[in-house]
Amino acid sequence: MGVPSPLAPGVKGSVGRPSYGVLTEPVSLPKRGPGFVRIHDNDVHFGSARLVATIQRAAAEVAQERPGSPPLVIGDLSKATGGKAEGHSSHRSGRDADLLYFATTPDGVPVESPGFVRYGPDGLAEVPRSAKRLAGHIVRLDVGRTWLLVKALIQTPGAEVQWIFAAKPIEGLLIEEARARGEDPHLVWQAETVLQQPTDSEAHDDHMHLRLACNTDDAVAGCEGGPRWPFLSPFPKLDMSDEEELAALLEP
Repeated sequence: MGVPSPLAPGVKGSVGRPSYGVLTEPVSLPKRGPGFVRIHDNDVHFGSARLVATIQRAAAEVAQERPGSPPLVIGDLSKATGGKAEGHSSHRSGRDADLLYFATTPDGVPVESPGFVRYGPDGLAEVPRSAKRLAGHIVRLDVGRTWLLVKALIQTPGAEVQWIFAAKPIEGLLIEEARARGEDPHLVWQAETVLQQPTDSEAHDDHMHLRLACNTDDAVAGCEGGPRWPFLSPFPKLDMSDEEELAALLEP
């Protein structure tokens, strides 16, 4: 699949599905910025303008809420042209990004994420001896900051969050945190809707996977795939009962 083409010049942006698509007009996520840093120095750091802006805004909001805390560590997005990226069955159309969970020491001191470590149902993870930082130590999922990130992503204007893939026990900890904080029930419902453990891949106990839905402009230009939750912007509907309007659309 290659776009745009002389036969389809309007097909651009995030095209196709996350598991079978391409990307045009890519935007690079910088190596670091306010509240975030990329873990890899590779060529899988591109996304749609909307995805990159959403990540940057959400990371900055968390940093502002928790000044002095270590940054959000970000994994892969997509390649500049989309398509297959090594190690991923999706990440092909510029709407996906891997975000590592925030971490603390066992007694609650924030630390920079040691990498892709697997958190258990108790929120604890053992850092492998091969890790670059905190090797051999135990870290705890920073539920508070991770919830702030989920909240910021969902509430970013125009983000259109479709999924945040996370292991079921981690989802439970985050929703429990939201309710304990007295968050708005509608926000909690949105979080419960998008936070899901995937059924066709790893449980995502070592990172969360953000996916944005197609917005109206994307859909017109070739984006497709995934549910349209009630809280996402609705696509315009053609009134098929208006015969004159329909006839005008069908005119050569």
